[in-house]
Amino acid sequence: MKKRVLVAMSGGVDSSVAAALLVEKGYDVIGVTMQLWDYSQNETSCDPNSKFDTCCSLDDVADARMVAHKLGIPFYVFDYQEDFKENVVDYFTEEYLKGRTPNPCVACNTFLKFDHLLDRAQRLGCDFVATGHYAQISYDEVYGQYKLVKGLDPHKDQSYFLYSLTQERLSKTLFPVGGLSKTEVRTLAEKYGLVNANKKESMEICFIPNNDYAKFISKRVSENKIIKGEIRHEDGQLLGEHEGIHQFTVGQRKGLKISYPTPLYVTRIDSSSGTVYVGNEQFLLRSGFKFKDFHSIRPHRFDCEYDVKIRYRSTPCKATVVKNDNSTYLHFKVPQKSVTPGQIAVLYYNDEVIGGGFIDKVIQ
Repeated sequence: MKKRVLVAMSGGVDSSVAAALLVEKGYDVIGVTMQLWDYSQNETSCDPNSKFDTCCSLDDVADARMVAHKLGIPFYVFDYQEDFKENVVDYFTEEYLKGRTPNPCVACNTFLKFDHLLDRAQRLGCDFVATGHYAQISYDEVYGQYKLVKGLDPHKDQSYFLYSLTQERLSKTLFPVGGLSKTEVRTLAEKYGLVNANKKESMEICFIPNNDYAKFISKRVSENKIIKGEIRHEDGQLLGEHEGIHQFTVGQRKGLKISYPTPLYVTRIDSSSGTVYVGNEQFLLRSGFKFKDFHSIRPHRFDCEYDVKIRYRSTPCKATVVKNDNSTYLHFKVPQKSVTPGQIAVLYYNDEVIGGGFIDKVIQ
């Protein structure tokens, strides 16, 4: 009997080629698009005719439907708007209001693509869920465990976003394009005659089309939830006032609206007082941090040096990990700039994802 796979199709070329490859390999494929955000009800732009560089729009649903038709597979749209609002949009908003910098894509992968979608797949009698992520899964025969590995294309690797996957979820997940480059994926899309072969990639947060997250948050919450306060230099000097800590993130240089003879960066945010601290680059350096909700994909002794990414696009740096009782700490080999509370830090050993978690309290 054919193995049945539920493919999450965003309307982009990566997930479309993933579906095509699975069809070619003889799987019983079902295509689905997760309807996450209603742009007609939540638009932040004043121009109703503007077209945004995002994913998850109605145009993307139409593209996914056309690809499914081309491949001859059944296609469904699942409405997850309420779940998306609760687990992604509300989380995103609340974190910024606390002076932290969230990663909504990780939340979406964790709570929707590899939680709700896996549950739906099981109800449909599917053996696997597949996505268009650039990541790979291998199986360690010695320990009987699954490993999450970087995608082959170093410029497109998305394993960072998947650090929270469990052994159970890895055993039921496929990443068909993980061993390909972006160029190879587009070539295959043209070979299969897919409508989105040359479609532009989405680069923004899908529910904030103009990338103005501060405006988005200000429009969503009441005035009394916005924490206003002072902007102070790390030496204590008062430099000005601001209209809300949600407008700032650690490492930010632009948009500070203060005059100073040398470049200044946001160094830390005190949500209790509403104070945003700024300083030159040396004040951005941190020696480590405490993890929140650290997750390990498979058991590790944490007795060696790891590569860590403290942001998706950051260059990996060397670090060690110490686990004390219920707490997990990371110490950089060399102090790093812009260690941002709320962001995700992911550990790698060679190409394998060891685990990761939220950056919580930074260590000076």
